[in-house]
Amino acid sequence: MDNISTNMLFTILGILILISAYFSGSETGMMSLNRYRLRHLEKQKHKGAKRVGRLLERPDRLIGLILIGNNLVNIAASAIATIIGMRLLGDVGVVYATFILTLVVLIFAEVTPKTLAALYPEKVAFPSSIILTLLLKLLYPFVVAVNWITNGILLLLGVSSKQREQHSLSSEELRTVVNESGALLAEKDQDMLVSILDLEKVTVEDIMIPRSELVGIDINDDWKKIQKQLTQSTHTRVLLYRDSIDDVVGYFHMRDALKLLSKNQFTKATLIRAVRELYFIPEGTTLNVQLLKFQHAKERLGLVVDEYGDIQGLVTLEDILEEIVGDFTTTMTPAACDEVNIQPDGSYLVDGTATIRDINKEMNWKFPTDGPKTLNGLILEYLEDIPQANLSVRIAGYPLEIVDVNDNMIKTVRILPEFYQSLVKHDEKE
Repeated sequence: MDNISTNMLFTILGILILISAYFSGSETGMMSLNRYRLRHLEKQKHKGAKRVGRLLERPDRLIGLILIGNNLVNIAASAIATIIGMRLLGDVGVVYATFILTLVVLIFAEVTPKTLAALYPEKVAFPSSIILTLLLKLLYPFVVAVNWITNGILLLLGVSSKQREQHSLSSEELRTVVNESGALLAEKDQDMLVSILDLEKVTVEDIMIPRSELVGIDINDDWKKIQKQLTQSTHTRVLLYRDSIDDVVGYFHMRDALKLLSKNQFTKATLIRAVRELYFIPEGTTLNVQLLKFQHAKERLGLVVDEYGDIQGLVTLEDILEEIVGDFTTTMTPAACDEVNIQPDGSYLVDGTATIRDINKEMNWKFPTDGPKTLNGLILEYLEDIPQANLSVRIAGYPLEIVDVNDNMIKTVRILPEFYQSLVKHDEKE
């Protein structure tokens, strides 16, 4: 070292600090990469992504290589800085060299490169992978030896290097990814993707047409009455039953009526012969499961039944698809906004038969959905009695006024969400 000039030592020290910065930035860049984007780029045959992917197959070796290089460089830099300090200031120069080198390494070889790599991991990791791949080949025996020792120590601690965390996302994490996609996905596309993820949380009971609203034709009625009902039907598939909906016999497709009419064979007897079998769905079936069942069974509608086999309602394939893409223009079922009418005073008049889930979804309210499905059912469960009109209650923080009760059902409810919001703001201030 005595034969090397001080200026040359400063140059070597600067080069070592740059190399240290390279190793520090490479480590952060490699570990900050989005694993799912990396897999996508690998499938697109991106050369840099494929190199990084191969390096990350054994992260213990990659980290070992980077730390070996970084420590060698930093130790060499420390030795050279000590020599420079002693040449310039004597023995006290060792203290100054240690302090100054620590500051320089911290700023220029650690914080700055690592921050840059964390902000732009791909721009750092992909080019860096070329040098790291070459170094791994050159230092392979040394890297393997170091890994063998460290893995042995880990085994003594009960940890295996093969036990790596699997990079898989839960549905909740996927939902967060979709919601955080920002401008990469249109808002409507985000809503559709989230709705698909939500299918596993929603059951057929949440979207079915309830039994009280089922429309069908009694095949024991007079033929002229049946013809009139078929003519005025707004559905392409019509339920047929005997005397009551509990004795349902099947459904009739209006397309079959056209075929029979074209042959002048449309009679009550041919109508009954053309009845199609009904598909039954156990209550509690989630929509993602039912969608697959509809697909496998090649069915488009089914009756929801409880554990006793009693009919609870009807679900169609279109109902499930509407949960994903939104209401179709052809639907005859009133939307939640049709069942919620805003009043001049800021309150809302809500139909008691409106489903809580639809109300929450359309109005961004937060009524509990783990119990009754309708607003009428929610209030009855809360009161444990059939109330009289003009009774006020508060559920989930929302002040409710029962406006109309008829046939043992709450027909209309007034909701005051603005008052609820003022209470929430008041609580937050306190």
